[in-house]
Amino acid sequence: MKYLFPLFFFTLIACSGSSGQPYSQQMVESLSLRTFNNNRNASSLLQADFSYVPGLVAKSVLKTYALYPDKRHYYDAVKAFADRQLQEDPSAPLKIRDNDIDAINAGKIFFDLYKQAIKDGDTQSAEKYKAAATFMYNKLKNEHTRILAPKPGAGGFIHKERYPDQMWLDGLYMGAAFYAEWEATFGGTDNADSWSDIAHQFKTIHQYTWDKEKQLNYHAWSASPSDPNSFWANQQEPFPGASKEFWARGCGWYFAALVDVLELMPKDHPDYNALHEIFTQVALGLQRWQDKESGCWFQLLQYDETTTADGQGDLVNGKYYNIGDKPNYLESSASGMFCYGMAKGVRLGLLKKRSFMPTVEKAYQGLIDQFVTSNPDQSINIIQSCASAGLGPARNPSRTGTINYYLCGGDVTITQNEGKAIGSFTMASCEYERLKK
Repeated sequence: MKYLFPLFFFTLIACSGSSGQPYSQQMVESLSLRTFNNNRNASSLLQADFSYVPGLVAKSVLKTYALYPDKRHYYDAVKAFADRQLQEDPSAPLKIRDNDIDAINAGKIFFDLYKQAIKDGDTQSAEKYKAAATFMYNKLKNEHTRILAPKPGAGGFIHKERYPDQMWLDGLYMGAAFYAEWEATFGGTDNADSWSDIAHQFKTIHQYTWDKEKQLNYHAWSASPSDPNSFWANQQEPFPGASKEFWARGCGWYFAALVDVLELMPKDHPDYNALHEIFTQVALGLQRWQDKESGCWFQLLQYDETTTADGQGDLVNGKYYNIGDKPNYLESSASGMFCYGMAKGVRLGLLKKRSFMPTVEKAYQGLIDQFVTSNPDQSINIIQSCASAGLGPARNPSRTGTINYYLCGGDVTITQNEGKAIGSFTMASCEYERLKK
């Protein structure tokens, strides 16, 4: 009996702040429905474009609404965001760039909007959202450029037009997870080939980015490592085509995509067990690299704060880039994604509760202790997020994928109240609050 009070006290602290309101709701009302940063630029759902960061924020708001259905204004805010994007032309209801897998992510909100419209008896809106989701589905499945045979990884979606023959971990969350949600919502039962195609995306990138010894995935992989746009890629074994470091948020996107797809994929599909095995491998690796003191994860996963940029920078084509000596740091958006994936994995029975719940508990408390700050009006902030990171292309030689880049790159600055951290923290909070209900 002596352990009951501390455990109960911890649960109260972890699920809500000083206001007594669940942290998911606090984040939505403090930032998601007000103003947040998209990379380094202020944005809001009232005026944001239809891109992946506002899409992530909007999706996290809908997840909170699903958990707390009395918060109808959450749904209404996302509905207004979506309706503002839609055009009258049914053949092209949205303006999205071709061959840009990031552009697909925001379309995930249409599935929730469709289901709620059906519940509300609003068939006109439901059909509008279904048409928009299907337009994006066709953009991805049938029109998006893929790696072509005889290159390795044939059939994998490229990340973007300017990154030919490249797959990034990020893209699995943006594209494959959307693909899966469309199949689960509208695909019927005669769609085994589509589920195989979805699984192929994960199996391909895992094959070429998974480091068995480190138990982590490299950020990206190129099927054409000698291409000038892949100057960052390893040219030799043991990981030809892979980038050089384990970037936390890239791994976070990948981990979140895996759990989201496994939630929806038919369990009798031939590839289900393979994806479950990949998910378990990744979860065990992330558990290994969790910072034991804080419960969070570092920007570069295999190092701690004693690792710094080397002060010299990266020499590319006779010029130095990414000069500085900044240290590695605990990063909020990736820590939120890892907590989300593990908590959801426990809830769905994909991960053993006895093995992973202590990791989830420590991670969620770490998110609050390390990254959440309060304002006088009881609203909250989330700090210490990497603004952005990428690899190349040739016209941007500073994006080298090195330690120097991920710590000192011009676009890799530390920011606060960034949409990627807001969305991941909100989703982690929803999953944690579900476990504690």
